[in-house]
Amino acid sequence: MNTIEHWINGTATAAGSTRTAPVFDPATGKQQAEVLLAETSDVDTAVAAASKAFESWGDSSLSQRTKVMFAFRELLVRHEDELARIISSEHGKVVDDARGEIVRGREVVEYACGIADALKGSFSDQVSRDVDVHNFRQPLGVVAGITPFNFPIMVPLWMHPIAIATGNTFVLKPSERDPSVSNFVARLYAEAGLPEGVFNVVHGDKTAVDALLDHPDIAAVSFVGSTPIARYVHERGTAAGKRVQALGGAKNHAVVLPDADLEYAANHLTAAAFGSAGQRCMAISVGVAVGAAGDRLVEILERKAREVKVGPGSDPASDMGPVVTEAARERVVNAVAGGAEQGASVVVDGRGLRVDGYEEGFFVGPSLLDNVTTEMAAYREEIFGPVLAVVRAQTVDEAIAIINANPYGNGTAIFTGSGEAARKFQREVKVGMIGVNVPIPVPMSYYSFGGWKDSLIGDSPIHGPDGVRFYTRAKVVTTRWPHTSTSAFTFPTSS
Repeated sequence: MNTIEHWINGTATAAGSTRTAPVFDPATGKQQAEVLLAETSDVDTAVAAASKAFESWGDSSLSQRTKVMFAFRELLVRHEDELARIISSEHGKVVDDARGEIVRGREVVEYACGIADALKGSFSDQVSRDVDVHNFRQPLGVVAGITPFNFPIMVPLWMHPIAIATGNTFVLKPSERDPSVSNFVARLYAEAGLPEGVFNVVHGDKTAVDALLDHPDIAAVSFVGSTPIARYVHERGTAAGKRVQALGGAKNHAVVLPDADLEYAANHLTAAAFGSAGQRCMAISVGVAVGAAGDRLVEILERKAREVKVGPGSDPASDMGPVVTEAARERVVNAVAGGAEQGASVVVDGRGLRVDGYEEGFFVGPSLLDNVTTEMAAYREEIFGPVLAVVRAQTVDEAIAIINANPYGNGTAIFTGSGEAARKFQREVKVGMIGVNVPIPVPMSYYSFGGWKDSLIGDSPIHGPDGVRFYTRAKVVTTRWPHTSTSAFTFPTSS
């Protein structure tokens, strides 16, 4: 049995860990490895290595940091296929989807390659006689990331390239369900010339999470996961005096108006709902069919859902792989059953799907529910699986009201040919990321990612300009260089 170790101070190590957790191949349902689970002392060791590394890395030049980022970016390109297959084997998503994840994460590395521009300060000359003012930003020190299983390379890449490029050192605690790719990334950083201790990986469970949140030498923590855990991380981390980015769950709606191209809309809703088996924080899980669009949209969605090819992620013919665990599969099955019991129409039923040759895999097919109401559990709960619930609305105003009443506010989309309706939607909807005829509106790396309401705990979005601000603090310097030594009791700006 392969044992996945931590990566601390530039090397793979078991440290003091004795506990392990199984790592499965979701396509076969078989355990393929075990991962060590860190104890508090292991986190202490990683933080000590990061603290030591910060003594020099925090004073490194922008040229040195960007040189590493450029080299790291090229290594991500060179090893894309290998990285994608590692992700697919532990997460279950199809290899092409894993490649897409790598590309979106690499975009943040590319933003980090230009970090010198993002760190430029400002200068004001002669604010008073012989007095100038300028500002600049400095790194925080040791920072940490706690990341989910659904994007095992992309979400960490939203964090550590910006943190490291701005001069911090980093400790990553990835999901124990698909941990291998994080160690591979650590090796790529080392090959890119990143000094030992700047990037560290500790695998683990709640013990490791709490140790990171409580550690006095960690200045900031970034988290992506469910809303209840995001609240926990934010409360515990801020209580310990840390900055905390805490991105939570989602229930993303896509509104389809009667004037939309329904084939186009249905194509994109199908991909957005069932891609990666629905295990995306930006997946569309609710379609809001407005007025006359309803019946025709559901008819097209049914056809397209039945056309989705479900199989192992390693099969190029597969459109959708398994979900990550047996527990995840059961959650999806129960959500569809609960929807039927509460009165929803099960148009496409993905329960009971079996894939030939992979009968023990964690497979569940796409499910399409119609006539779902906002009181049903299938609407209210974050299923995190391949289930699309269709809610009916009579007007765009009613659709907006449905979205605004939902406790989540991560992403949303509208499909329409009307600029007037689109503008009304984007101004009135209470959601952080909005797509117009774009189903998954994940911002580019030079913008920041973050929702509203229960999808973002606190006020710190991730990557882009907000990421730079999160991992740095500002200094403002007022200077005077007089010809002679003078002093005055008057306020400087009065002269």
